[in-house]
Amino acid sequence: MINYDEQYDLTDTIDLLEIVQQVKKYFWVLLLAMLLTGGAGFFCSKFFMDQQYESSITMIVNTRKDNSADVTNDNITCAQNLVSTYAVILKSNTVLNQVIRTLNLDMSYDELQKSVSVTVVDNTQIMRVAVRNSNRKLSGDIVNEIASVAPGVIVETVQAGSCKVTSDVITSNAPVSPDVKKVTLMGAASGMLVVMIAITICTLFKAKRLVDDKDIQKYFDLPVLGVIPEVERKGNEKIERKKEYKNSQRTHFGYAKRYPI
Repeated sequence: MINYDEQYDLTDTIDLLEIVQQVKKYFWVLLLAMLLTGGAGFFCSKFFMDQQYESSITMIVNTRKDNSADVTNDNITCAQNLVSTYAVILKSNTVLNQVIRTLNLDMSYDELQKSVSVTVVDNTQIMRVAVRNSNRKLSGDIVNEIASVAPGVIVETVQAGSCKVTSDVITSNAPVSPDVKKVTLMGAASGMLVVMIAITICTLFKAKRLVDDKDIQKYFDLPVLGVIPEVERKGNEKIERKKEYKNSQRTHFGYAKRYPI
């Protein structure tokens, strides 16, 4: 005896195999979406986004103003703790406004501050100062001026220790931002995700809808008792087409429920 309720529950589940089959069926749509969105990402990042060059310099933080005494582990630890403090001072308006005036930059303090980054190098007492700008030469000039102004301001503010430049200015030959490869891959991935979600949703709705007698046999394991043809009148001619109606299917289900095979 067939349990109708158990068989009907099958229509409320998503068959992963059906999703895979749908992906195979519409693979060309998936590939096309990835090409379009990936191409859009490449085109926008290459031609519409401002290219940024980066120049950097490294500076070492000391806890003493001179080198008359031997350096101890306590001095190094204290210097490492001072790096974060020095980084805040380095990005303060006292330093950056002086850089703007010296180089006669056409930008505000906030704009310059956003382009400056200060990071600690491998948990040492060395900090890396970097500046990004659309003008390659200007980025080098800015970071060089910061390295020139910052040590004096830091010593005057902290009243202890010192900060010295340990490297020359290094400027990237190629733009570091935007990352064209990364943007392209993210665009392609977003296109693939949208298509996959669309396929899953369509499969979900399709799984809850019976289309023909094959679906009846698949989900309910019931024999098809008959098919009611559709008859249309066109003029004086009768055109008969085979088409399963949902109403007829419901009739079959009710009959099968009352008189199970």
